[in-house]
Amino acid sequence: MIKSAEFVISNTDHRKCPADGKPEYAFIGRSNVGKSSLINMLTNKKGLAKTSGKPGKTQLINHFIIDDSWYIVDLPGYGYAKTSKANRAKWERFIVEYLTNRDTLINVFVLLDSRLEPQKIDLEFMNWCGEKGIPFSMVFTKIDKLSSTALQKNLARYKKEMLKFWEELPPVFTTSSESKFGQERLLNYIDQINATL
Repeated sequence: MIKSAEFVISNTDHRKCPADGKPEYAFIGRSNVGKSSLINMLTNKKGLAKTSGKPGKTQLINHFIIDDSWYIVDLPGYGYAKTSKANRAKWERFIVEYLTNRDTLINVFVLLDSRLEPQKIDLEFMNWCGEKGIPFSMVFTKIDKLSSTALQKNLARYKKEMLKFWEELPPVFTTSSESKFGQERLLNYIDQINATL
């Protein structure tokens, strides 16, 4: 369990991110997928990451230090957000630079809304990560919002789509920020990786 979680820095330049060499785990997904809520749930801190009903709230690379030993990195959502094309292009540029240049980035958790069938933009992003050799995991959010039958159906659809491009699936997590389902499994996964570094 996480004992301490503190906000450290926000910026748009990967070169200005913390330089202490501690491992970083980035969270990204389409706007409004429930990213801030998930980060708050994982850290047991309600207002740590700012949540909003309006898509596109996170517009910077946000670093949170966890137990003084590793970072959660909250990245802007991709896809729909109420902002200008120029702004979106700018975000995409600095997200790409962060993801491709950050030596301390260990894993990207790609958040997917479990209520939706596979979205083209999510599949494209995961395939891009694969092309760039960026390790990622699939995290399905909001599982409390649908029946377990519907969830299994959507997971199977994703699996089918992913296996068109991949020999095997990356790690898959199912979560609910409301019930804290998935919290322990996700944190254990990060702990296991940190233990090997």
